[in-house]
Amino acid sequence: MGSAAVKKQSQRIRLGMVGGGSDAFIGGVHRIAARMDDRFELVAGALSSTPERSRKSGEELGLSRIYDDYTKMAQREVRRKDGIEAVSIVTPNHVHYLAAREFLKRGIHVICDKPLTSTLADAKKLVKATETSEALFILTHNYTAYPMVRQAREMISSGDIGSVRVVQVEYPQDWLSIEQDFKQANWRTDPERSGAGGCTGDIGTHAYNLACFVSGLTVNSLAADIQAFVPGRQVDDNAHVMLRFNGGARGMLWSSQVAVGNENALRIRVYGDKGGLEWAQEDPNYLWFTPFGEPKRLITRNGAGAGNAAARLSRVPPGHPEGYLEGFANIYTEAAEAIIAARTGTAVSSEVMYPTVHDGLKGVEFVAACVKSSARDAAWVKLEL
Repeated sequence: MGSAAVKKQSQRIRLGMVGGGSDAFIGGVHRIAARMDDRFELVAGALSSTPERSRKSGEELGLSRIYDDYTKMAQREVRRKDGIEAVSIVTPNHVHYLAAREFLKRGIHVICDKPLTSTLADAKKLVKATETSEALFILTHNYTAYPMVRQAREMISSGDIGSVRVVQVEYPQDWLSIEQDFKQANWRTDPERSGAGGCTGDIGTHAYNLACFVSGLTVNSLAADIQAFVPGRQVDDNAHVMLRFNGGARGMLWSSQVAVGNENALRIRVYGDKGGLEWAQEDPNYLWFTPFGEPKRLITRNGAGAGNAAARLSRVPPGHPEGYLEGFANIYTEAAEAIIAARTGTAVSSEVMYPTVHDGLKGVEFVAACVKSSARDAAWVKLEL
């Protein structure tokens, strides 16, 4: 093996995974994302809620270290010279806090799927666990790592649309328009596993996080009208939310999993006193920019008009599509940059940004506030965090 290959291998981060067995969609997504830029190597896992399924999934993935549960995995890996440096948690929401806590207290970095936890109480405890650990915590709000989302954020920060007045964000799907009976639907519609928010927790948190990330603003209060349209469903499947931002901007958020004809139609529009921006996840390589009084302009990923923030997250020339998997991979690669910096005691680049445990806490607070507001007939609820 050549010296370059040895160096590259030594820079790879040994990764474990909790959840994400062979029949789990999101586990496969995280594994692809972790390897896309060759920064991680998956070496261990507690991949399912039962030892039998965990072993089966681990064998299918070719893992040599397969554990019956995440506690044993954390205990044993921290004692190994070749133990994992980071763990990816891709379980249903109610497991996030307990699993993350086991690794954080042993100094193992955590990369966790969203939302942060199933309850606000657990979210606050997880923040404390992170603050008392030397390990990093990364939350995979993958849409924040799309190149043209970073482009939009950079343009707003630079004043290209002036002072932000209005933020509109929506995330409609249709896959839960009827009662479904399979694994991914069952836990998402079970409040014991998903938390009090159904649609608001699953995709509403993505929309909320994106609105705040792109605009650079913080929501101070909201008024929500949430529904469970499917008979017998115990969590919401549709939500209309009005937002008030610090500084005076106003916003509207719609998330729905009963909007027939929509697949993953996440979209954001931000309007300032000098112009507006529009971006759609299903057409992610394009950003529309309209200066006031001028024709609408199309900015393409890696094309004319795109800046450094977008370019550093792009892998291929303009015209070749990049999207969902690459967005996840960008989060993992930025996590790798931060983990390597922590390993070597060096400063991480200021360009590196990823959603943190505090972003996750705000997302869980958003869900709790939506439930509270809707129960009070869409009364305004103040956000404290």
